[in-house]
Amino acid sequence: MAKIGICYPKFSLRCLEVLFFLFIQYFLQWIKLIEPLIFISILTCSYLHLQAKEYRSKMIEKINEAVIYLRSQYPEKPVAGIVLGSGLGSFTSAMTIEKEVLYSDIPHFPVSTVEGHVGKLVFGSIAGNKVVAMSGRFHGYEGYAASEVVFPIRVMKFLGIRSLFISNAAGAVNPTYKVGDLMVITDHISQFVPNPLIGANDPQLGPRFPDMSEPYNRNMIREAFNIAGKASIYLHEGVYVAVTGPTFETKAEYNMIRVLGADVVGMSTVQEVIAAVHMGITCFAVSVVTDLAIIEPGHNITHEDVLKAASDAEPRLTHIFSELIAGL
Repeated sequence: MAKIGICYPKFSLRCLEVLFFLFIQYFLQWIKLIEPLIFISILTCSYLHLQAKEYRSKMIEKINEAVIYLRSQYPEKPVAGIVLGSGLGSFTSAMTIEKEVLYSDIPHFPVSTVEGHVGKLVFGSIAGNKVVAMSGRFHGYEGYAASEVVFPIRVMKFLGIRSLFISNAAGAVNPTYKVGDLMVITDHISQFVPNPLIGANDPQLGPRFPDMSEPYNRNMIREAFNIAGKASIYLHEGVYVAVTGPTFETKAEYNMIRVLGADVVGMSTVQEVIAAVHMGITCFAVSVVTDLAIIEPGHNITHEDVLKAASDAEPRLTHIFSELIAGL
């Protein structure tokens, strides 16, 4: 039987040299084509890195300038910060007030534009503990960026606070809630508002990826219910969802929020809590139910109704906050 052989092409050394030369020529031409793109990419990356670094340094610089000014006005170190929501500014009557500073006088501070938000920092003490209270907060619907909304929280951290107490006026989607009820926030849904940590992270503020499994301190929540029980104050506990506002919600939106697992809906708080947790601050928050998710002919929600309901609930909220701060 004849053997069948396999024929391999025979290349001379000269052929290999020609092929190698052609490969090098095409490779060099390709490099020349993409060289500008490589150069542009390097420049872009360098520019973005410098911009991020500049943003971080400017943010810390702004915080420090605000802190320096505030310490010149009030040298004491507060242990707790308080954020007062719509219609809840009278909480400061429970404080021994030592100094008030208008937002408009503080370097880089936003200014409150909403009725029911006075617009000043109030320094003083509660049960011997030094505190600083925000009488008026900021919202995205006022035109402020998320970084501006949380700027005061960062300033309070640099002033020395370790705990943050937040109040807000909220609409109830839980059908068992009534106007005037208080709800201790145990968790929140943040996907409807910009996260204040988007952008370059500064390790002086906190980690790139902070844990949010327990944004509201369990021990404070437990103690709040003990305090409320002794004072015969009824409390709910539940989930708060933040939306941008400034419109109140439609019937379909209320239904969606309830399906998502929330009990109340509001236009604040979540961004402040995220920034606080990022910096290692212990948080406690309460919503005052100021309106209900009822969409019927003739039933309209107004800001005036919200302010009145919040004002009526304020003494109960003040008692809980004051007792918690006394125990710090």
